[in-house]
This record gives sequence, C-alpha cells and structure tokens, in this order.
Amino acid sequence: MNTDGHIVAIGGGGFGRNPNKPVIENYILNLSDSQKPNITFFPTASAENSDYIVNFYTAFSNLNCNAKHISLFKNTPNLESIINDSDIIYIGGGNTKSMLAVFKEWRLDKLLLKAYKDGKILAGVSAGAICWFDQGITDSWDDGLRVLDCMGILEGVCCPHYDGEVNRRPSVENFLKTNEIDSCFCIEDGAAIHYHNNRFKTAVAFYKNKNAYEVALNRGEVKETPLKKINIY
Repeated sequence: MNTDGHIVAIGGGGFGRNPNKPVIENYILNLSDSQKPNITFFPTASAENSDYIVNFYTAFSNLNCNAKHISLFKNTPNLESIINDSDIIYIGGGNTKSMLAVFKEWRLDKLLLKAYKDGKILAGVSAGAICWFDQGITDSWDDGLRVLDCMGILEGVCCPHYDGEVNRRPSVENFLKTNEIDSCFCIEDGAAIHYHNNRFKTAVAFYKNKNAYEVALNRGEVKETPLKKINIY
C-alpha cells in the first residue's frame, strides 16, 4: 500500500478521561498539514454516549481545529462527503465488535481505508485503536477477552489497556501460549503507537512512565519488548 497516511492508536486515556488536558489530542492535530484541521469523531462504539461527546468537544474546542461528531444511529449524513472533508478521523472506545458491524453496514470501513490511502490521519482509543489492525484483543463479550478480526489496515494484533485492566496481561499470555496469536502490540493507558506510511514510527507516552510493547513468546516465556517512544506529558 503506497500511502502517506498516519494512524495513532491510543491504549487508554485522553479526552474520555481528561478532557481538560488534551495532550495526545494536540499531538494528533499537529500531524496535519492544515492550518486548522477538520477532525471528525465517531462515538459509535460507546453507543454515542452523550457525556463522551461532550468531552470530545471540551477537549478539541481548546485546540486549533474544526471539530464535529457523526451519528450512525440517527439520520446519518453522506459519509463519503464527511470523510472527504475531514483531515483527521477519530474513533472512540467501546464495543469493538458492534462498532465494526455498524461500520461495515455503512461501508465506513471502506471509506476509512480510502482515507488512509489518500494520506489522511486516522486515530482512536481502545476500540478505536485496535480496529485498524488485523486483529485486536477486545472485551466486546462479557465472558472475557477474545481475539477479534478487525479492519486489517495495519498488520498484527493490538491490545489496549495493557496496564489498566487486570485481565489484559494474563489474557495476552494465554493467547500466545495457545497459539491463538503469534505476537501482540500492547499499549498501556496513557500511551499510544504512531504509524506512518504503514510503518511503526514511535510510541508516544502522554502520561508519565507509560509504554507500549511488542509481546511474544521466547522459549516458552512471555517477553515484553518496549517500543521506542517519545514523552509528551
């Protein structure tokens, strides 16, 4: 794939928890060449939670951008036009499986892939982080974490909330030891991983002492290799 697109996958945190400290949000905006980028938020995975949407506007209203959100459960606008007019598309957290089903029904998955190929910036947290990869570790089911097929724009498997939820580390270890996955990019809350042109560029820590890892088995034991990172907190 020949593209100049960016993807920023956030493990947890950001405006959903700290709308008055939009650090990673500013990092994302600064990737755009636009003087005042248009950023479009899809809160689909949270069932378009109203508090979440308010937090989005609280965060981005303090930054130099044009911010709006899109509903897929009310009267949905022309999504192709929306995506074409956007410099940045941000996907919120929540139920990844349900979100991807809705995206597919509206063909938004195809529009997002085209946007990436056209050089736009894709970003998101939790569900909005793992959705870009071949597969993600998700809590979409209430009986425990599972491996879910995602949009496949980026290669590999991704797990958010690696240090923020107690079942994340043991579940990744189990998936590795049962050969359900070969390796996994695991992102802590307060960290993100940034891809450019389909290649890993850097991890980004926007809280103190936060990391992202490539996790795999080494002689039967789990090895966590920290990804190179920058600190922006």
